Amino acid sequence: MIRVYELMIIFDGDVPDADVQAQLTKVDATVVAGGGKVATTDHWGKRRFAYEINHKWEGTYVVLEIVTEARDLHDVERMLRLADEVVRHKLMRLPDDEATRRGLLGDAPAAATAAAE
Repeated sequence: MIRVYELMIIFDGDVPDADVQAQLTKVDATVVAGGGKVATTDHWGKRRFAYEINHKWEGTYVVLEIVTEARDLHDVERMLRLADEVVRHKLMRLPDDEATRRGLLGDAPAAATAAAE
């Protein structure tokens, strides 16, 4: 069953932007190879951590919205766990109503029109 997932990746703050973009390209290729798609990519930029992680105080945050089946995400999570430039990652399934509201699942304009009537 096709679902919508939100993936937050925190890259090491010392990693150049080109390497961050290369890692995001790998994530996108892995998702597409599994039959899904990366709907949106939101770069939050560098932010300071609340506490020290791996002797670092800063990281680059990126949030992806992915539309795919759950079984296709195992390769993505494995790749992120093994990547040295990734400090942390978190994958969450969006509820279907939120995914529809964001226009990622189903027909959002039709649902909004029906709700207005």
